[in-house]
Order: sequence, then structure tokens, then C-alpha cells
Amino acid sequence: MSVAPRISQRISTRAARYAGVAAAATALTLGVAGSASACNIGEFTAKAVCDGQQGVISVTDVDASGTPATVTVFRTSGGSEEQVGSQVVKGSKEGATITFKEDWKPGATYRVHVKTDRFDVDDDVAGGVTAPAKACATEKPSTPPTSAAPSTSAPAEKPAPAPSQSSSAAAPAPSNSASPAGDSDLAETGASSNTPVIAGIAALLVVAGGGVVFALRRKGATQR
Repeated sequence: MSVAPRISQRISTRAARYAGVAAAATALTLGVAGSASACNIGEFTAKAVCDGQQGVISVTDVDASGTPATVTVFRTSGGSEEQVGSQVVKGSKEGATITFKEDWKPGATYRVHVKTDRFDVDDDVAGGVTAPAKACATEKPSTPPTSAAPSTSAPAEKPAPAPSQSSSAAAPAPSNSASPAGDSDLAETGASSNTPVIAGIAALLVVAGGGVVFALRRKGATQR
């Protein structure tokens, strides 16, 4: 047997060993990397928050492998549970967040369950969720100022002025006609407006009569 075949056989054996070691190292490295990037329950976090005035349960998945996971939220009270909702989330290195609308009450508790088809994740988020002690603020609707509507009714009519009661009102004119003979027995309530005229005429007649009498007496005395 020559020396050359022996050397070739040794080189081949060593090369096979080196290749085996390299393959094992590569497999180990890939296995560690795969375990590091695999989806696990520790990558999920959940909390109760307010989205504006709406309460929500927020779940975040920080999973670099992007494994789809089904997240189900349950409301727990007095030993019983009620499902709030279920959604599928596909995680990312930066984190993917989904929300469940829930008008949670202060101090309410929730269980968040995660299930994946890969990596056999089927577990609850550690600690669950406890709502804060203060509910989401409710904003009161602003009341717009009410403008006075124009009046459609007819303007009220001003009352007619009452008749004047002043003393300047014209009094009924006194009657100048002579009272009928049939009313002579009625009591007089006032003097006639012709009384001064009649009195003046009577005075003139008396004076005239006196003058006539005086003239007649004087004439008679002269004739004697």
C-alpha cells in the first residue's frame, strides 16, 4: 500500500469530522435563534385604558416572528366569566396592538387568553387585567345659546285713551226756552240766563213810569 492513499484517507476523515462539527454548530445556532424568535406568552401584555370617552381592553403582541395568535378577553365577576370578544393579532418586533370595546367599571377584572397554532401557545396573560379606580371621563354636551325667536304675533294694540274728566269738558248749554205751564209747580233748581235782562227792563220801566208820574204832577201844578 502506497503512502499517498493513506494521506488522502486521513484528510477525508478529518474533513468529515470538521463538516460534522460545523453542521452541529449551525444547527445549534439555528435552534437557539429559532427559540429566541418563537412566539411565547411573555410577549403579550394587556391593560384597561380609555380611548377618548370609550373604555377599551388593549392587548399588545411584541413577537418578531409574526406568528398569528387568537386573543380572547373574558370579564370575570363572582367566580363566573363572560366573553367580551375575540380577535386575531399578528405580532411584530415593534409591537402590534388590538383593542376590545368595553365600558369597564372601576376595579373590574378580566382574563386574557392567547392561543397559537405554532409553538403550542395556549395560556393566559399573567396577572390578567384590573381596570383603574377611575372611570373614563364623560364629557357633558355643550348647550348652544338659544337665540330669541322672532315674535310672530301681532303687536298688542294700545288701549284707547279714557275720556278726559277735566273741567274743560263742555257742559250742556242751559235751556233758554220758557218752562211749560205744566211744569210751574216744579221746584226751581237754578236762575234763568234771561233774569238780568228782564231785571234791567223792569228797572227801566220803573224809572220811566216814575218820570211820567213826575211830569204829570208838575204839569198839573202849573195848570192850577
